[in-house]
Amino acid sequence: MLNMTVVIEQIKAAGKGVTNQIINDLIKDHRIKHDQMISNYQRYMASNAPDGVPVLTRKMPGLNKVNNKLNNPFDVDIIDVKLGYMLGNPIIYGLDKLSESDLAILKDFNLANNSEDIDGETLKMASICGYASRLLYINQDGQARIMNVNPWECIFIKDGSLNESQYAMRFYDMIDGEKIRIYVEWYDSTDIYYYISDDSKNKTNETVLTFAAYKKMNNDGQMVSSQPHMFEGIPLIQFENNQEHQGDCDKVYAEIDAYDRAISDVNSEIEQFRLAYLAIYGMLPTDEMVEKAKQTGIFGLPDKEAVMEFITKNLNDDIIEHHLDRLEDNIYRFAKSVNFKDEAFAGTVTGIAMKFKMFGLESKCIISERKFTAALRTQYKILSSVWAAKGSKVDYLNITFAWTRNFPLNLLDEAETSSKLKGLVSEKKRLGLLSFIDDPEAEMKAMEEENADIPNLDEPQYDENGEPIEKGQEVNSNGNG
Repeated sequence: MLNMTVVIEQIKAAGKGVTNQIINDLIKDHRIKHDQMISNYQRYMASNAPDGVPVLTRKMPGLNKVNNKLNNPFDVDIIDVKLGYMLGNPIIYGLDKLSESDLAILKDFNLANNSEDIDGETLKMASICGYASRLLYINQDGQARIMNVNPWECIFIKDGSLNESQYAMRFYDMIDGEKIRIYVEWYDSTDIYYYISDDSKNKTNETVLTFAAYKKMNNDGQMVSSQPHMFEGIPLIQFENNQEHQGDCDKVYAEIDAYDRAISDVNSEIEQFRLAYLAIYGMLPTDEMVEKAKQTGIFGLPDKEAVMEFITKNLNDDIIEHHLDRLEDNIYRFAKSVNFKDEAFAGTVTGIAMKFKMFGLESKCIISERKFTAALRTQYKILSSVWAAKGSKVDYLNITFAWTRNFPLNLLDEAETSSKLKGLVSEKKRLGLLSFIDDPEAEMKAMEEENADIPNLDEPQYDENGEPIEKGQEVNSNGNG
C-alpha cells in the first residue's frame, strides 16, 4: 500500500498536474479495491458475470449432474433495510443563525439537484462498496450541481492528518475505435487536468503506461487539457461508510455463498431423484431393451431370478435445516442487520423491545451517519465558495442535517410519557424526547404563535364601548347584552 504522505510530496515536487509514474502507482495500488467494489456491486445486481454472484457461474463435474443455481440475495436485503431505515425519511437540511435568503439558497440548491434521491444513491453505494463518490461541477448556466460517480473509479489522496482530500483522481476505460484506453481526471484545489493512456492498456499494470495530456471541450466550446473547476477545494468528495472502507456485507459474503451452495445442492438432489439410477440384478439389459423402456416405461425380465430397484440417496433434512438456520442467523448477526423472520417481530412488540432487537443495525447506522454528515459538511464548505463569489456568504458551519429513522413508533407511549414529564423538565427537553419532533425550538415557537391567537378567558373582557363584560353574559352584534 502506498504511503500517501510520500505521494503528496511527489505531487508537490512535480508542480502542476501529475506525472506518469504517480498515476500508474495509484492505479496499481487501487486495483484490488477497484475489483472488489465492482464485484460487490455486481453481486448486489444479482449478476451472473464472472465477478458477480459465485453460485450463478458455478460448474459441476459430470455432464449428467443436475446443477441448479439459486441465488439468495441476503446482501440486497441487508443494504436495502439499512437504506430504508436511515433515509426512508429524507435528511432535513436546515440553517442555524442564518437569514431567510440563505435558507432559500440552500433549499433551491437541494431541489434543483434532487438531493433526496442523490443522498439515497450515495448511501447505497457506500454501503455496497465501502465508500461512495460525489462530484461537484458548474453547468453551462453557471450553476453549481452535484452528481454521483462510480466509487471504484475514484482515488482520494490524503495524508491522514486531515479529513479532506489534498488531491483526487478519477479514472475509467474509454473506447477509442478498437482500442481501450484509460482516461484520467486529476483534481487539485483549483484546477482539473485531463490525461489519457497510450493505446496498449495493461490491466495488470506490469509495465508503466504512458499518459499524455488530453483535450476536451469546456463550457465555452474551447478544447483544453486543463481548466479551473471554479471551487475552493477538491470537488470530488468521498462519502465513507466507515473508517475501514468496508461494505456492509464484506464480512458475510462467505456465509452467503455457503448458503447459496447448500440451497442449490439440496434443490439439485431433489431434482436428481428423477434421474435416479436403476439397478438390475441377475441379467444385463440390451440397448434395445433400454430404449424401449424409455418409451414405454416397462422392463420385461426374462429371468425369474432377476430383480430391479432404484438407487436413491437418503437426505438428512434435519442436519440441512439446522445448517441453513445457523448460516442465516450468522449472516444477519455479523452484518449487524435485522432478520424480520425472527419471532421477536411477530405479534405485538413494544417499542423498547424492538429497538433492542435493532441495536446492531442502529450502531452501524450511527457510524455511517457521522461519516455521511462529515462529507456533506465538506460538500457545503466547497459550495459556499461559489455562492460567496455570487454575493451570498452562506456559513457552511451553520448548516444543520437532521436524520430521522424510519422506525415504527409507539406514539401512545411517547405521549403518555411526555404528559407525565410536563412541569418536571423544560419544555425544550420534553419536546425533544418526542421522536416525531425534529426541531424542539421550532415547535415551541409554533406553539407560542398558536397560543397568541387564543384569548385568555381569565383576563377581563370589554365590549365595544369599553364596558367590562361579566362572565356568562352574551353580547349581541351591537355590543349590548
